[in-house]
Amino acid sequence: MRNATVSIADEVEAAIAAGSTEKCAQTTKQVAALFLESAGRFSREQIELFGDIFERLINTIELRALAEAGARIALAELSTQLAGVPQAPMSVVRRLANHDEISIAGPMLAESSRLGPAELVEIAQQRSERHLLAIAGRWWVQEMVADALLARRFPSVSRRLMDNPGARVSAAGFAMIVSQAIGDPELAVATGIRADLPASLRAQLVQHATEAVRDRLLARAPPHLVEEIRAAIATAAAGVDREMSRSRDFAGARLLLARLKKEGGLSEAVLVRLARQKKYEETIVVLAELSRASVEVVRPLMQSLRSDGILVPCKVAGLSWETVCAVLDCRFSTGVTAPDELAKLRRHFGELTRAEAQRALRLWMARANPAAPNVN
Repeated sequence: MRNATVSIADEVEAAIAAGSTEKCAQTTKQVAALFLESAGRFSREQIELFGDIFERLINTIELRALAEAGARIALAELSTQLAGVPQAPMSVVRRLANHDEISIAGPMLAESSRLGPAELVEIAQQRSERHLLAIAGRWWVQEMVADALLARRFPSVSRRLMDNPGARVSAAGFAMIVSQAIGDPELAVATGIRADLPASLRAQLVQHATEAVRDRLLARAPPHLVEEIRAAIATAAAGVDREMSRSRDFAGARLLLARLKKEGGLSEAVLVRLARQKKYEETIVVLAELSRASVEVVRPLMQSLRSDGILVPCKVAGLSWETVCAVLDCRFSTGVTAPDELAKLRRHFGELTRAEAQRALRLWMARANPAAPNVN
């Protein structure tokens, strides 16, 4: 074995001296073949020797011609060959796993058992979305690694983790995913059918899900989760029904409105204060007045599990985004709006024109009360 190693070392020296990328790539294949043939029988010193040889070849290839397709292919092939080898030299594994080129880093990130949680967390904190996707697809992903991946907030990475039965996610990690899933049907379904999703978070996900997502959850759920999902759907529906049918005293809110109008104190500042104080009836009455709508139109929008409808009277009233956020968080049935959904709502609110909002509100007013006046 010693003679074979010396012979290969001579080949490496010759390839490096020749300065040919093609020769270095060919020699790398020969070294890899020799290593793979007997990796399980090598001593620690021999593995380290191979590591030094690989490092020299990689240095030469990167220094001279990494931009060439042949050089990238050579390193990608080396990464693929060594990724599944438990005895692969650690220095080479780390170097390839941290490579900027995903075709080179990917095989190591996805397969190498030599990469421990600490190395994977460090890569997850620093590298690109594609690097994170490779890690998320590993056959086994520890909680600390999953949490580091989720902290970067890439929806594609969250979906890959939820589709990976070998990924272990903490309760905090699942909470991050559920907040993302509110505006992402594919992620919502993949998350909702996970057996390890805490029941409270499954109920939260179902509460915010559309009817289409709920149907898909029931269709794809394993048998032992079907009843739990059905119960969560029933609970969410019952909560909305209770909220819609709950008797509320709008008389006091209307008296406040009359006083504000009389004193000239009706303004956006009053609305935002009421909303932040969670004064539900007062918020609805004042928003209806500012948008020249009716309580019968605004109240269902506040109670809806969907958040985009309430943007319409807010746009008609000319509210700032700060005030809109306060109104969104004042709603009883949905509670505090998730960060990801809030970002999408902000974009929607910015793109919605006042003319479009006025047309929508006129239509809703006409449906609620054919005798209602037009909204100017």
